[in-house]
Amino acid sequence: MIGTRWLGIVFGSLLAALGFAGGAFAQAKTPVVGVPHDWQMGFPASYTLLMEHVASLHDLLLVIITLISLFVLALLLYVMWRFHASRNPVPTTTTHNTVLEIAWTIIPILILVVIAIPSFRLLYYGDKATDAAMTVKVTGHQWYWQYEYPDQGNFSIDSRILAEADRAKLKPDQPRLLAVDEEMVIPANTVVRIIGTAADSMHGWTVWGFGIKKTVIPGRLNEGWIDVPKEGIYFGQCSQICGNAHSYMPVAVRVVSKADFDKWVAEKKKAAGLLPATSVASANPTLTK
Repeated sequence: MIGTRWLGIVFGSLLAALGFAGGAFAQAKTPVVGVPHDWQMGFPASYTLLMEHVASLHDLLLVIITLISLFVLALLLYVMWRFHASRNPVPTTTTHNTVLEIAWTIIPILILVVIAIPSFRLLYYGDKATDAAMTVKVTGHQWYWQYEYPDQGNFSIDSRILAEADRAKLKPDQPRLLAVDEEMVIPANTVVRIIGTAADSMHGWTVWGFGIKKTVIPGRLNEGWIDVPKEGIYFGQCSQICGNAHSYMPVAVRVVSKADFDKWVAEKKKAAGLLPATSVASANPTLTK
């Protein structure tokens, strides 16, 4: 039985390794960057400095909770062995222990302080943008996203999941249930301020690899920021249960070079009828006497 069990463990490990290798191979072939893959475990890859801080805090919490769990397990095993009824037929009459009571009060406080300091630092770090180069206003609707670009002429685009009829014609950079008709486009290596609100109910603008999750609420503005160094297409989803089409409200962000972003902005401004200031006739006609 023991040999069979170990054989199953080894066989399962080999299958898992093959699965991870297959997932890595698929990721290498796909043109998108931030998309889930088979056999993934834990957090997605970090594509921003903010997400790296989130992953670092997660690793710290994992170490702390593992040590606590092992300590409690060891304590339970010791109590089961040391104070078994056959070893202690007469129960102890001890009711108080000053050292233990101080210890189990002070130690949890110290653990919470160790957790709280990096947690608050991370909250403040990801709260507001410092020296943002541009702003994108994100508005959640039932059930699509609207992106406004106030620094580029205040045009807006609507981002909806691809219709069921179009899902059979998905391109390699359009994963099922995540692809949209219009992606949010931002330049790489640029601090982008995200202003979030909602038009009807609460939504959650979340992109896994960016480390950002902003709950957008009607009548309120929430702020965050992203700075993505690598070009590509990144995906996320609404993380608030906002209604019956909640699961069909993906987030797609296309990160491009600054030159390509300027071209995209020019196309959108032209489509929206926003002409540059140089093409407007002079407002000061020549005065005649």
